[in-house]
Amino acid sequence: MSTPSEVSGRVWIVVCDDHVVVRAGVLALLGSAPGIEVVGEAGTGEEAVTLAAGLVPDVVLMDLQLGAGIDGVETTRRITSAAVPPGGPHVLVLTTYDTDADITRAVEAGATGYLLKAVRPDELFDAIHAAAQGRTALSPPVASRVMARMRSPRPSLTPRELDILGQLAHGLGNRDIARALFISEATVKTHLGRIYSKLGVETRAGAVATAKEQRLIP
Repeated sequence: MSTPSEVSGRVWIVVCDDHVVVRAGVLALLGSAPGIEVVGEAGTGEEAVTLAAGLVPDVVLMDLQLGAGIDGVETTRRITSAAVPPGGPHVLVLTTYDTDADITRAVEAGATGYLLKAVRPDELFDAIHAAAQGRTALSPPVASRVMARMRSPRPSLTPRELDILGQLAHGLGNRDIARALFISEATVKTHLGRIYSKLGVETRAGAVATAKEQRLIP
């Protein structure tokens, strides 16, 4: 089965961004891009999933934060897991968020590329064409973060440690956390020690701040 780009000679793209003004700017920019045709736009993740299934674009340009409803990561996961034809549509993230957690979640969800909104127009166009062919496209700052993470990976937190971090963020003490999670205070203290070590912090406040910065908790 031929892809839309093979038939028309142009890359078909759907743009998903919940900010109307931003989306309009991206659409206007892409309107002047050689070999690229915008075939749909979405303001929510749910709309993007529906358009991807109905229009079968080569690329979905995806923001990560989409307001109410599913976020860009979950939208990416749904689009890539139901990709038709095999290998497409490809999702290219275009966002302002560049934390390790955001990048990792997007890639694990199936994103082909990850760009920051400060990217130059020609870099965006090149990335779209690369994504349409299934090739990875990363903004230089994102590529640097990925390489740094690969050179010095940080241990991931376990589901239980994430539960405890969530309780910390709500201001609960060790006793209340133990009661909420049906574990002993000694177990809570053990988990906290491991959390501090993994996040490179020494205090409860430091753990919460770092976890929020890395988007490990809301």
